[in-house]
Amino acid sequence: MSRIGKLPIDVPSGVTIAVDKDHIIVNGPKGSLSQFNMPGLKVSSKDNQVFVERENDERFNRARHGLMRTLINNMVTGVSEGFERKLEINGVGYRAALAGSNLKFNLGFSHEVVYKVPAGITVAVEQNIITVGGIDKQQVGQVAAEIRALKKPEPYKGKGIKYVEERIIRKSGKSAKEVQQ
Repeated sequence: MSRIGKLPIDVPSGVTIAVDKDHIIVNGPKGSLSQFNMPGLKVSSKDNQVFVERENDERFNRARHGLMRTLINNMVTGVSEGFERKLEINGVGYRAALAGSNLKFNLGFSHEVVYKVPAGITVAVEQNIITVGGIDKQQVGQVAAEIRALKKPEPYKGKGIKYVEERIIRKSGKSAKEVQQ
């Protein structure tokens, strides 16, 4: 049996879960999320816990058992606490500013880069740190990855947009090259 899939999901107070045949809807203080129920899996709720069970041990059902449990757990965490990713801008003259629902970047290009923040995502900019937050873990990660892709960090000086916890492996330049004769 799946080690992750067999674990029950504890539902905190203030969060309600509605389980239909086809959908799971999670409501909480921060919002509401829904997920379709995968075929071959049964989701049940009792005593402030949610259980994911599979109908049989076919390969199709075993492969999705832990995934379904993790998706529901992420929805419960999202509507109760939320998720956030932090990005850091490094480089002389590299800047970000929030203008309404858009992020405006100066990233060393000849023009200003504008990123439209999707609905359901909150963005805060302090100095050179961008904080992306929301209730949907997948959407928060996707927006953070799209912002990072605007100017990936380069290995020589480390200029660009990187995750705060990311470590850039630095390369030495031409001067460290060995002289061959």
